[in-house]
Amino acid sequence: MFANLPVPPEDKILGLMRQFREDPREHKIDLCVGVYANEKGETIILDTVKEAEQRLYDTQKTKTYVGIAGDPAFNQAMQQIVFGEDYPTERIRAVQAPGGSGALRLISELIGRHKPDSRIWLSTPTWPNHAALLNVAGMPIGYYPYFDYDTKTVDFEAMKAALKTMGPQDVVVLHGCCHNPTGANLSNEQWDEVAQIAVDTSFFPFFDVAYQGFGDDLVTDAYSVRKFADTVEEMAVATSCSKNFGIYRDRVGCAFVMAKNAAEADVAFKQLQTVARSIYSMPPDHGAAVVSIIWNDPELRQKWYDELEAITARMLGLRKMLAEKLHVATGSDRFDFIADHRGMFSMLGITTEQVVALREKHAIYIVGDSRMNIAGLRIDLMDTLVNALVDVTGKE
Repeated sequence: MFANLPVPPEDKILGLMRQFREDPREHKIDLCVGVYANEKGETIILDTVKEAEQRLYDTQKTKTYVGIAGDPAFNQAMQQIVFGEDYPTERIRAVQAPGGSGALRLISELIGRHKPDSRIWLSTPTWPNHAALLNVAGMPIGYYPYFDYDTKTVDFEAMKAALKTMGPQDVVVLHGCCHNPTGANLSNEQWDEVAQIAVDTSFFPFFDVAYQGFGDDLVTDAYSVRKFADTVEEMAVATSCSKNFGIYRDRVGCAFVMAKNAAEADVAFKQLQTVARSIYSMPPDHGAAVVSIIWNDPELRQKWYDELEAITARMLGLRKMLAEKLHVATGSDRFDFIADHRGMFSMLGITTEQVVALREKHAIYIVGDSRMNIAGLRIDLMDTLVNALVDVTGKE
């Protein structure tokens, strides 16, 4: 059975994580993996999560299954977080999923099973695991222009031109906020234009919202999804609690389908559960129960808002500080874009050779395409990073 199995290629990010662990240098800096770290370099558990977990421990009376669709209270909480507390629920259905990746897989499988002639379109670049997750359903993968490597901003004219060629068979994956890996995002006005293009061409919008609250705030980061919900007849959304609740290993996500009417939404909901049943049968509950407890307790919810706001403010501060220090150190504005990007990541736009030099000469680990995890940076290491970047890229 296993004797002739080929050895699969190592995931690039996981490979870098392994190299970092094995690196004996004490001054090494990890800016690869997509987790938030505090000023001590620790990925902590939020106080609100700890409190909710204690309540769950004290009150939970059973470990029986929660059902294929998951915890209804969690699904309702996630719908309110993503779409807004007052948004009508008639056309939207939700299924709890094992992480944002599970939600992506559920939706792509649903599309692949019932509309197999569809093509899925991803941004250039996108999260490396998108293609692996989404083409499992058997649909071909295409790529639309997104990032301008010279300006470090969205190449919006090229993106619009590509989207205008789409049709009803095209499924367009859109990063709702905090684009991974670039950090470059559309403005609200640009989202308005893309929503209208979706109406004009009838392409199917498929949102990946993994970082809501990590850009500016929960509401601002949800503009894209809420604009589309008000504009198009159908769409899907995959969302994650890994980042904004900090429950990475608990694997908590939600898959949403929005249909033309309630009757079609009900059918899509049943089909989505059929997909879930055939993949993993029942979702894990612990993290979802924690989210539900936090969201449905006004005092705990406010404390969570405050914790998330502090995390976001720190990341914005790190961006501003790094951009300013690089401006001074290089004598140029070529890294100023870092302050304008949002979310955990920025794509620095340096060469592969310069990325390797950062790692080999300075023990600073970033992904090969020059994606850097801003959320993993510490103030006490800022000058070390700045000096290393100047060393490998030079001054103007």
